[in-house]
Amino acid sequence: MSTQSTAGLDDAGTSDHPSRSDGFVRGASELIGGPLGDHAVALDRPAGREGRFWTAARIVLALACLTLALHWVQKSPCQDGAWQNNVQYTRLCYTDVLALYYAEGLNEGKVPYRDHPVEYPVLTGYFMGALGLPVHSLGADDPQLNQGQWFYNLNALTLGALAVATVAVILALRRRRPWDAALFALAPALLLTATVNWDFLAIGLAAFGLAAWARRRPALAGLLLGLGGAAKLWPLFLFWPILLLALRSARVRAALTAIGTAVVVLLAVNLPVAIPYRENWYRFFELNDTRPIDWGTLWYIGRYFDGKVNTGVAGDQGPFQWLNTHIPTLNTLSYALFILACLGVAALALLAPRRPRLAQLAFLVVAAFLIFSKVWSQQFVLWLLPLVVLARPRWGAFLAWQLAEVCYFAAFYGELLGAATSRPVFPEGVFVLASTLRLGTVVLLCVLVIRDILHPERDVVRRTYADDPDGGVLDGAPDAPWLADRHTVHRPAPPPTTVTTTA
Repeated sequence: MSTQSTAGLDDAGTSDHPSRSDGFVRGASELIGGPLGDHAVALDRPAGREGRFWTAARIVLALACLTLALHWVQKSPCQDGAWQNNVQYTRLCYTDVLALYYAEGLNEGKVPYRDHPVEYPVLTGYFMGALGLPVHSLGADDPQLNQGQWFYNLNALTLGALAVATVAVILALRRRRPWDAALFALAPALLLTATVNWDFLAIGLAAFGLAAWARRRPALAGLLLGLGGAAKLWPLFLFWPILLLALRSARVRAALTAIGTAVVVLLAVNLPVAIPYRENWYRFFELNDTRPIDWGTLWYIGRYFDGKVNTGVAGDQGPFQWLNTHIPTLNTLSYALFILACLGVAALALLAPRRPRLAQLAFLVVAAFLIFSKVWSQQFVLWLLPLVVLARPRWGAFLAWQLAEVCYFAAFYGELLGAATSRPVFPEGVFVLASTLRLGTVVLLCVLVIRDILHPERDVVRRTYADDPDGGVLDGAPDAPWLADRHTVHRPAPPPTTVTTTA
């Protein structure tokens, strides 16, 4: 007798191995001797049972720690705050965390929102103050203390812990697919942008919120996603796919519980600042309302081509340049396109042959926001990282996207250096090309996720799990009766099993 495992599962039918199930990894593995062997499979088994410490989950967590340590080294030339001769650009080590310690007045002991307007949502401002004000107090007693460096390192330690926690959440959500989390742990974007800003505060909270939803705790999920939305707005977008999937599966009560809890949390976090310091609190919204087209966006690419076809006649700006000088119209158009994309996601959620997984729709919504936004900062790539790992853990397209992000990162710093010195590092077209590659690869990922939704047999996660491991109350639920005429009521298939053949 011989046993063949299905879909890259091990002999127990519990764990996926990319060198067997992922075509890109399987091909690349030939360079080092081929797919994972039977003895190495023991890495995925519990450490106590096999007497091994280095399980797959521990290896992935160690890789995440290594990547974050290398990130800290990469940012080290900027940590002293003595940014002479544009070192922050030539060494690619700029970080808002250090720059805004001074720009937001934390080095002077100013309390965010009370003494100084802050350009971020309130929870990020609280976070800045909670770490920055104690550092200022220490510096006041010890003039030799480099306050900026201490503030950056304290933030790097905290944000790094949140990044590792995010990896742990991915591992918890994908117990049968632990190597999926290696996509996140080894991502070049994580290496290059982890502490450029405070994005991991929102990412960590959103990850815990998704985990709470998966554990069928909608109120806790709403609390955590609401807190994430109070740090950066994008975690609030996740409620749209939650609501859509709840409508399809007649589990609306759980979705409304999560949404209602998030609303309460947002009010509780914002009102103590919004009421007494309304103008300083409103700075975030004012800044986003008045900002023109930012670097690297769809609109920036369009404005570049406007210049190529400009006739030179007075008033001939081209449509994108015109939008840059008519910001209210730009805002309206950007929001309208995002809303249309969300309506498209709604149609996909309700009309797909099988109910999509939550992570798939969550990725599409956040990606659509970035694609049509007038601002796409370098670290926003981190928003998509955990979502794409949960939505489509395939190495080929993921690495193509990460390569595009690395090219954009290098081109962006060249653009910054050129602006600082008034001497272009390379032609503007190079930066536009890098921006187009980044945009194009994100669009490609969206297309591939949509294809997996329309053809669920292509979904590698569903080859390992019966339905949706992130779905919580949605996992295994049939379609609502009002959809019965359009869809066959879905009853999940049993988990993948091994196929026994005769030798």
